[in-house]
Amino acid sequence: MKQELIQYVEDNFITKQEFPKFKAGDTVTVSYRIVEGSKERIQQFQGVVLQINGSGATKTFTVRKISSGIGVERIFPFTTPMIAGLTVNKRGVVRRARIYYFRDLTGKKARIKERRGQ
Repeated sequence: MKQELIQYVEDNFITKQEFPKFKAGDTVTVSYRIVEGSKERIQQFQGVVLQINGSGATKTFTVRKISSGIGVERIFPFTTPMIAGLTVNKRGVVRRARIYYFRDLTGKKARIKERRGQ
């Protein structure tokens, strides 16, 4: 009973957006709406996808970028209306679905090979 109710709410009340297919290792640019008081602007967050987690209404993805020499990670829900758009810049070649080891790499080791032909 409870599961059916949760499924009904997810199907009818949660906004679903269509994003291009991407996976861990891909470089993406997320256009995110930032609300400051009464003003609203769109900010770009470009980085490498570390993981895609969850399913249904709770599905999220984690993006990591380097800003002024410091690693910054941000978790974005798939179902939020605050995402204005998402573009895939590069498709990466990685062997894992969650690339947490990427956090410890620096310099040339922190490069991800680009998938060609797609």
